[in-house]
Amino acid sequence: MTTEPAPPYISNRALRRPRHARENFRAENTLLLQEVGRAVRMERLKRGMTRKLLAKHAATSERYLAQVELGNANPSLLVLDSIARALGADLFDILPPVGPEEARRRAFAHLRQLPASEVRNWLQMFSRNVGPFLPPIDTNQRGRRLALIGLRGAGKSTLGGMLAQRLGCPFVELDKVVEQNHGASVATLFDVYGQATFRRYERDALSHVVAANSGAVIATAGSVVADAQTLAQLLEQTYVIWLKATPDEHMRRVLAQGDLRPMAHNPDAMNDLVAILKARAVDYGRAHAQLDTSGKSVEACFNELAAITERLFAGA
Repeated sequence: MTTEPAPPYISNRALRRPRHARENFRAENTLLLQEVGRAVRMERLKRGMTRKLLAKHAATSERYLAQVELGNANPSLLVLDSIARALGADLFDILPPVGPEEARRRAFAHLRQLPASEVRNWLQMFSRNVGPFLPPIDTNQRGRRLALIGLRGAGKSTLGGMLAQRLGCPFVELDKVVEQNHGASVATLFDVYGQATFRRYERDALSHVVAANSGAVIATAGSVVADAQTLAQLLEQTYVIWLKATPDEHMRRVLAQGDLRPMAHNPDAMNDLVAILKARAVDYGRAHAQLDTSGKSVEACFNELAAITERLFAGA
């Protein structure tokens, strides 16, 4: 006796798309998503955040965030808002830039939401080009304080310490002040409390240093320019000097100091460094002066820095 094989089971359910299949978008939508992804990546790099850390604070997966940055995902408004909050940014900061006409239209639309009595004052503060955060500019606020900005490996600690000794004033590393104030490393504070809280700690530390010292040399973290309010405070209350170098020089100096973190588990470390520098270049460029330290000895760089300092203090 033979038995017939059982007929195959046929489900009446609709076929489901594989979990990680790439979504198909119209051409114009694809371009928009790629621009959003680039904006998210640039803001992340400007802050020196790893994708893993941003994903953690945005309550999304690292894999999905990577897809967003590549323009291969279609994040909801809520997801974008969560990413912006984790960056300590506004939602508009991770949207694609617009042309002058559209920018003007949006600006007027937002200004209409303010009481008429505040619009003129707001426009006056905005025209200062440092952000509507502080009282009107008074160059006397800067005293004899200098702030050194730039990527890690630019020479902020080495040259800053030498300059402070020459000027007979304190040398302050802002990250160390934050760590002392809150009893944890910068990495731990970022990991536990997130970008926005760390930037608030950083602003508080800067305010304390400025209030306590009419003269000082302040070395800042490379990502300090990511916070518009802190950068505005630096520009108004200190003379800001950007110490710059080529990406190869930055990497060589960091490795020479025995810091292997940039290369650890990251074959694209140099590409990332170039991208970070590009993301911060515009904000670094707002400094009152710049010093390129590439290919120069420490002594030569120090002499140039001292000369720049004299010119700034003299009001030249």
